[in-house]
Amino acid sequence: MGRALGRRGAILLCYGLVWVLVGFAQITSPQPDQRGLKPLLEVWPLPVWGWLWVATGLVAIASAWMPQGLDWPGFLALPLMVLPWMGSYTVAWISGEFPRGWVAAIVWGAIAVPVLVVAGWREAPRPKRVESY
Repeated sequence: MGRALGRRGAILLCYGLVWVLVGFAQITSPQPDQRGLKPLLEVWPLPVWGWLWVATGLVAIASAWMPQGLDWPGFLALPLMVLPWMGSYTVAWISGEFPRGWVAAIVWGAIAVPVLVVAGWREAPRPKRVESY
C-alpha cells in the first residue's frame, strides 16, 4: 500500500486519520478544560468544530490517493484547520484566560509544520517494471 500512495500520500493519509480522530473526539468526548477554545466557541459550538476537523481529515485522506499536483487540497486543508485553534489558544493566553495557551498554540503549529514541508517535496520517481518473458 505504501508504494501505491508514495510518501506524500502516506503523510496525507496519516494526518487525515489523526484529524478525523481529533474531530471525532471533540464531538463525542470533548476536552474538559475548554478555556483555550473560548474564542473559537464564540464563533461555533464544539461539535461544529469537531465536524470541521472530520471533514478536513477526509479531504486529506481522499487527496492521499491523488497524483502529485492534484493532491493539493489535502496539503491546504490540514494546516488551515490548525490555524483557528492556534489563534484561539494564543488569544486565550494573551487575554489571561488560559495561561498555558502559548504552549498549545506552539504544539499545534509544530504538528502542522511537517505537512507544509512534505507539500514542497517532489515524489520520488518509481522504477519501471521490467517484464520477463
